[in-house]
Amino acid sequence: MTLPHSPWAAVRLPGPWTHRDVSANGARFHIVERGEGPLVLLLHGWPQYWWAWRHQLTALAEAGFRAVAMDLRGVGGSDRTPRGYDPANLALDVTGVIRSLGEPDAALVGHGLGGYLSWTAAVMRPKLVRRLVVSSMPHPRVWRRAMLTDPRQTSAAAHVWGFQVPFVPERQLAANGGALVGQVLRDWWGPREPEREVVAQYQRAMCIPSTTHCSIEPYRWLVRSLVRPDGLQFNRRMRTPVRVPTLHLHGSLDPVIRVPSAGGSARYVEAPYRWRVFEGLGHFPHEEDPELFTGELVHWLQDPEPDR
Repeated sequence: MTLPHSPWAAVRLPGPWTHRDVSANGARFHIVERGEGPLVLLLHGWPQYWWAWRHQLTALAEAGFRAVAMDLRGVGGSDRTPRGYDPANLALDVTGVIRSLGEPDAALVGHGLGGYLSWTAAVMRPKLVRRLVVSSMPHPRVWRRAMLTDPRQTSAAAHVWGFQVPFVPERQLAANGGALVGQVLRDWWGPREPEREVVAQYQRAMCIPSTTHCSIEPYRWLVRSLVRPDGLQFNRRMRTPVRVPTLHLHGSLDPVIRVPSAGGSARYVEAPYRWRVFEGLGHFPHEEDPELFTGELVHWLQDPEPDR
């Protein structure tokens, strides 16, 4: 596979899918879609964009779903707005895209930051979320508690604390063609090294102007809001339980979100909840072992009684 050298060309990669833009929540969002059927909306994490779901787009479409992967605000082909990177607003981006696609609801599948927003959207707009699948991210209240009380989790998420410094992280991420992005991917991946072209693709996407800044703004809010009124209000709001069937996936070797840090999320779900740990995988199970991850995902989405 030959990948483009231009950062912008890296967004609209050709494949068995369709690219287009939709408007939602006051911004424009780039989406990639394939298939027909019930909507499954895929939300990427950091430092990735829609391309992280290339394997699942095809598999979900073949399984009878309308699979859509969106670029979050400030990333890939979506708008880079000066504001709007708090989780409540980003979750409204997600639910707004569901409405713009003309669907009554969606199964949300989120990884990392996308998982954080999936939890949030299921609380804020429960009527628009049919099912929830979260990978490599605990419930927001569990994440907050772990970051404040568990020294090992605090250390594992050192990059989040490092993002709080003004200007410096942006320069580091853009330096040498996004070399730091490649290092992050290799460090967070499991024993199976990511392919060189895969790493290069994410490096190119991070070098699109303003992406370095916009992609880390959500993490700045997460830390700076820990003691601010807006953050405390958000944390209280997230006490509302999730009331849709939830599949929670995690890699046993995830160096960023420790398994014990994610495992207590069931207390915030008042619906069928399934917890699955993938042995031998790191922070990106959907890419490290696409067949295993996608098999679990499709089987659960097709199961009419996921609580069995």
